[in-house]
Amino acid sequence: MFLLNGEKKHCIEFSDRGFQYGDGLFETIEIINGKPLFFKQHIQRLLKGCQKLLIPPPDLEIITKEAFQFSHESSHAVLKLIVTRGAGGRGYRQPDSISPTRLFSLHSFPKHPESYKCQGVNVRFCSNTLGINPILAGIKHMNRLEQIIARAEWNTSDFQEGLMMDIHGCVIEGTMSNLFIVKDNILYTPLIDQCGVEGILRNILIVTAKKNKIKVIEKVITKKEIVNADELFMTNSIIGIWPIKQLEKQQFNVGILTTKLQHLFLQCRQREIESVC
Repeated sequence: MFLLNGEKKHCIEFSDRGFQYGDGLFETIEIINGKPLFFKQHIQRLLKGCQKLLIPPPDLEIITKEAFQFSHESSHAVLKLIVTRGAGGRGYRQPDSISPTRLFSLHSFPKHPESYKCQGVNVRFCSNTLGINPILAGIKHMNRLEQIIARAEWNTSDFQEGLMMDIHGCVIEGTMSNLFIVKDNILYTPLIDQCGVEGILRNILIVTAKKNKIKVIEKVITKKEIVNADELFMTNSIIGIWPIKQLEKQQFNVGILTTKLQHLFLQCRQREIESVC
């Protein structure tokens, strides 16, 4: 199902700059009982991205109304929201008059084994790296070729995710997730100031951890620090929290702090489900 600029359409203009150049942003939102979860946080990131890319922001009242109306019949699904700069001619120069495109699409919720959350997943390091660009760091823009190439490095069920480094060898994130490590009961996560995506759940967990007196440090993280961690886990707004049980040939335990954060997030998620109206 698709909703294009408020109308149920399946075709987008060939001249749309999102199609031509990836000139836009997207959000991937969990739907429970017809309600988009953490919608406020998703929209805040979208607006931040619009500001960075100089795209006129969508009308909040319209986009909120459309999101809830479009999702209201779905018991458990994924809502994808795309905002592009709209139609434009050939060339990189922005059109003088910008009319952004907004597109909603609904998708089945992915069926991952419950063991991924309970027992953990297998992860590998990716060879493809992330380029440095502070202007684009944090936002979820539509140009995801680095992640696509990295994800193409394996095509088996041996690994559920791959960790990506920047061109300097610092570990930044997974191809579809943010990364957290635990060392000596302190929670660490890579800085997202030069590249990478600032995930919605990443930020929720940082706030939740601090509220529960768990020390959190955002810093440059090396590959050596990853392999010497006590616990590892990854996050995004669809999978939740997946502990890492094996990184290439190295084994990790699903630790106490990871389990505690999973429990705290489930409480936070339940409050969100009950509060969304």
